Amino acid sequence: MKLHQVLRNVEKFRTVFDFGGRDVAHWFPGHMAKGLKQMRASLKSVDCTLEIHDARMPFSGRNPMFQETLDAKPHVLILNKMDLADLSSQQRILKKLEKDGVRNVLFTDCLKQRDENIKKLVPMVMDIIGNTPRFNRDENTNYCLMVIGVPNVGKSSLINSLRRTNLKKGRASRVGGEPGITKAVLTRIQVSERPIIYLLDTPGVLPPRIESVETGMKLALCGTILDHLVGEDIIADYLLYSLNRLGKFSYVEKYDLQEPSDDIQHVLKHIAVKLKKTQRVTAITGVGNITVTIPNYTAAAYDFIRAFRKGELGQVMLD
Repeated sequence: MKLHQVLRNVEKFRTVFDFGGRDVAHWFPGHMAKGLKQMRASLKSVDCTLEIHDARMPFSGRNPMFQETLDAKPHVLILNKMDLADLSSQQRILKKLEKDGVRNVLFTDCLKQRDENIKKLVPMVMDIIGNTPRFNRDENTNYCLMVIGVPNVGKSSLINSLRRTNLKKGRASRVGGEPGITKAVLTRIQVSERPIIYLLDTPGVLPPRIESVETGMKLALCGTILDHLVGEDIIADYLLYSLNRLGKFSYVEKYDLQEPSDDIQHVLKHIAVKLKKTQRVTAITGVGNITVTIPNYTAAAYDFIRAFRKGELGQVMLD
């Protein structure tokens, strides 16, 4: 198919996503409520809060309760997973965040063995603390930082990266690809020797109400909300809509499609066939039952979403 015809077809794609009256499920189990309460109670022993968030959505999805309850301490926003984000408009992001009152921002890739930006974090934090009264902690020679953020944005990866960089030691926090791995509240972990710095690792905390269905979909797409609470099919469809809207068509080559598509069923069928993700079902006919092989759309949707989260569909900016 000729390029101009493909582009003409793309122009007809959806410009608005139909959420069909859906409301993103609330995911605020007991350990989240308990976590926020204990974070508040531990603030007296904290010199600075490090808020980790997904670099693919720098403006939306952050928990406003962090700002409301933990704002009394110096704050650094760490936009992690920068390797998965389209940072061509990084200056625009920084200017908008500064306008919103967020001045201390660092982009990181905490899974990288040697992330140069991680080396900047301790000097940056020490400079911020040095320009802020420590009050009851003024005589302490060691420092305590609290790591906060919504689930699955890389809090544990940040701690492990800091230990790797500053102490030449291995992981202290378990890392997982789904939300809810860190449930133990306020684990104290050393991440630096000179100066002596401890981090309080905390479980991811979502707000009891997510600001909009679209924000909820972005969080789900980035793996912050458990897939089954939203539905793999709707997440996959929103992913396809987002990739097309951003002009990111690498999925076409990856899954051997002839051209970009706005039909999620068509895309998932291609994925299922290419990856041999099929299932056998019994069909009832007028002459008896027969077994037929059909595409496994759920397995295909999962693979499509997983490919996005691993960066196999290109770098994106959802905000």
